[in-house]
Amino acid sequence: MSLKEKNTKNILSMIFASFLVLVTAGAFTIMALDKYTKKATLYGVKNTRILRNETIVFTGFVKNKGDFTIGKITLKVKLVNKGHVTGNVKGGSFYKPSGIFDFFSSLGKQKTRIKPQKVERDYIVAKMLKPGKATFFRVEMPYPPYFKHVSEFTSITAH
Repeated sequence: MSLKEKNTKNILSMIFASFLVLVTAGAFTIMALDKYTKKATLYGVKNTRILRNETIVFTGFVKNKGDFTIGKITLKVKLVNKGHVTGNVKGGSFYKPSGIFDFFSSLGKQKTRIKPQKVERDYIVAKMLKPGKATFFRVEMPYPPYFKHVSEFTSITAH
């Protein structure tokens, strides 16, 4: 259809538009195939807090449930301070009154650091995992000493 056009500018724009549509459709197809063919599961996850150096260690297994080799599996670990979520933290942690006198009185003082109430880290726990195979992992991450009653969330993504 585009070759019957007399104007060469129109021919080039039609060919370029067709090429762009094909590349976009191909990219979405590859992403969909990648998502549905690489199936990994996480099981046996345990954690141990090491007080000596303020770390938490996560151990467990990842297994390739699909029919294809998985290039890498990433473990996402999220620690959330429950005191913050349930309202058990005092209001002074969140609200600091300020005014003109506080500005002049704090010129010589160092500002206090804000303590995050959520910590997230990503770790690569497996590479080139064959179909049906499982592998053990051990991940060590820093544990904030000011956290109390922590909720841990772990999830994996296969790439």
